Amino acid sequence: MPTIAIDKAELWERLGKEYTTEEFDKLCFEYGLELDEDTTSEVEEAIKKGLPAERPQLKIEIPANRYDLLCIEGIARALRTFLQISDAPSYKLVFPPGGEKDLLTVTIDPETAKIRPLFACAVLRNIKFTPSSYASFIDLQDKLHQNICRRRQLVAIGTHDLDTLTPPFRYEAKPPKDIKFAPLGKSKAFTAEELMTLYESEKHLAKYLPIIRDSPVYPIIYDSNDQVLSMPPIINSDHSKITLNTKNVFIDVTATDQTKLDIVVNIVATMFSEYCAEPFTIEPVKVILPNGQSKLSPDLSGRQMTAHASYVNACTGLSLTSEEVSTLLTRMALSTTVSPNDLDEISVHIPATRPDILHECDIMEDAAIAYGFNNLPDKFPATSTVAQPLAISRLSDVIRQEWAFAGWVEVLPLILCSHEENFGWLNHEDDGNRAVKIANPKTLEFQIVRTTLIPGLLKTIRENRSHPLPIKIFETSEVVFMDRTRERQARNERHAAAVWCNKTAGFEIVHGMLDRAMKMLEIPRIGSADSKAETGYYIKETTDPMYFPGRAASIFYRTRMQKDDSNIGTLGILHPTVLEKFEIGFPCSALEFALEPFKKQMQKVWTNED
Repeated sequence: MPTIAIDKAELWERLGKEYTTEEFDKLCFEYGLELDEDTTSEVEEAIKKGLPAERPQLKIEIPANRYDLLCIEGIARALRTFLQISDAPSYKLVFPPGGEKDLLTVTIDPETAKIRPLFACAVLRNIKFTPSSYASFIDLQDKLHQNICRRRQLVAIGTHDLDTLTPPFRYEAKPPKDIKFAPLGKSKAFTAEELMTLYESEKHLAKYLPIIRDSPVYPIIYDSNDQVLSMPPIINSDHSKITLNTKNVFIDVTATDQTKLDIVVNIVATMFSEYCAEPFTIEPVKVILPNGQSKLSPDLSGRQMTAHASYVNACTGLSLTSEEVSTLLTRMALSTTVSPNDLDEISVHIPATRPDILHECDIMEDAAIAYGFNNLPDKFPATSTVAQPLAISRLSDVIRQEWAFAGWVEVLPLILCSHEENFGWLNHEDDGNRAVKIANPKTLEFQIVRTTLIPGLLKTIRENRSHPLPIKIFETSEVVFMDRTRERQARNERHAAAVWCNKTAGFEIVHGMLDRAMKMLEIPRIGSADSKAETGYYIKETTDPMYFPGRAASIFYRTRMQKDDSNIGTLGILHPTVLEKFEIGFPCSALEFALEPFKKQMQKVWTNED
């Protein structure tokens, strides 16, 4: 969850009351927030020592989907409404004196479809910035960039001093060599190609360069004098930078996702519209789309949803009337009207600042927050249900129990490992289409999601070399493989694996573990050439560089439903080079096989038992 730091004294002023740390912590809890830290004591201690110190701050953890609470303006507004100090503000679009014909316009060039096709904007007129509100304005943009905007990949925000620009505006996409302007904080003009090189060494901007660097065209926004406003999502122009003296603010938002675009432009515009000469008013802009159609931006109309008092009562255990539920929702800044035709039905208007409300259950949650979670009645549910384990989990438990009864110890290593441990140290090659790789690993130990359980077991033996031999450990857990056919591009598989470490290799030991597991799963052992057997398992010598030559076997499983026997795993004596990489000085034998193939057969067995 994002954490924001707000000025303590300013928040007390906005709420009209000073709270102790304990009182404010309780208030945050009641609203669904968490007070992470009050820096008052630290500031006082620094002042006593004669050290420079900022004003005391409150660091508050915000739910990840409450974008309207990422600044002091939003938090103060929400808490004032929750405490019934004031009504929720009503945001509205206000046209210029000349009406719609005098609206600013932005024309979107069709070429932008190649890089960043979506655009929205808004204007805040006659705004008055203070150092505090200016800092909050900048900080909100940064918080949104890191959160819903996914580090500017999905959405990027630009803010400009409108009085330094000459409308109308154009949103275009051009080759980088054709773009030249002085970026924020620079007096010299650079081409877009030069900016890509310039910002490689600047940590705060270098991470955004890959978003557009390899594109043949870069997005760019111009005014009617060809003055650059911004090159999203990298940098704004220095010419139109906002300052404390800025009176009229032009907000531009570019995106690749329409839903997130609408959310971001609404949040930025509404949160700071309170500083306009007429509070909570926003001037729309006419956006001319590539197909010639036009629309007004932003759209603050909100949404209409329907809630039912009976649903709220069923979920919370309360007995509230529709009027009482309506009053609770009003404290959460939702406008409500009880239906005259159905007293159980409540029409709820969702403002543009609450994109987190997607379903009636979200409305129910708001009603429960306003009522107070600690005030909800404690009672047993009307029905009693008993959960059933997933078939694969039940299958794992069969293996887990049987191997534990045999005297083996279960271990639980991490599912992440290094690339070398998963491939090179096992004498395997990575074909690039097997392992799910971490995009930005923090350490070399956690580079990929494991595709085999063996490295974790060998690392466990390495860290327990001082224990007496034999060391016999096992694990039944998940491995992950890339799978381009699935929406999430990966699939999980449940595997069972065991490693025996002793002064002798113990191939027969792990072979016995396999036989015992299959016996408990009621899978008969058959010969590889036995064509009459409808189901069963057998092992067949194989060549695997992870194992000692001539001391390795593949495990095959046959079912009635499959024409070909499935290779479900391997067992054998580990190769000396593998043991050397994992710093193990004794011979080891290993066994690993997939559990998924047995799931359907075991489900039939369990169904008959039940």
